[in-house]
Amino acid sequence: MKYETIKSYSEERFRRIAGVKRVTFEKMLEILKPKLREKLSKGGRKPTLTLEEMLLAALEYWREYRTYAHIAASYGLHESNMYRLIKWVEDVLIKDGTFSLPGKKALSKSEVEYEVVLIDVTETPIERPKRGNDSTIPGRKSGTP
Repeated sequence: MKYETIKSYSEERFRRIAGVKRVTFEKMLEILKPKLREKLSKGGRKPTLTLEEMLLAALEYWREYRTYAHIAASYGLHESNMYRLIKWVEDVLIKDGTFSLPGKKALSKSEVEYEVVLIDVTETPIERPKRGNDSTIPGRKSGTP
C-alpha cells in the first residue's frame, strides 16, 4: 500500500493499516532518515521506494507475516530487493535501540508479589523395556534364512 494513500487517514485507521500509531511511525522515520542520507552519500542507484514506503513495507512484513514475494508484488519490486530493504530497516531500528524491548532480567523483576506458587511434581514413570533373556527369542540356525 502506498504511503500517499494512507497518510490522509484518521489516526485510528492509520494505526489499523500500519500497525503502529502515527507518532511512532514518525519517530521511526526520524531514525531512518539520517541513515538513508548516509547510505545515499556513498553513491549508487537511488531507491525505487520512498523512505515512508520502505518503513511501511517492513511494518507489513512484521505485522501480517506476508512473504517477501507478496510484499514485493504490492510495491513493484523483486523479492530479493524487498528482503534487503526490510533487513536494512530492521537493522537500523535495532541498532538505534529506541524500539527495543527490555532485557530478560528487567522483565523478570516485576513489582507484583505472588502469594501462592503452584508446582506440579507428579511422577510419571518412563516406560522402558524389561531387561533379561526373554526379550530375545531363541531359534534354530536352520530356521533362520
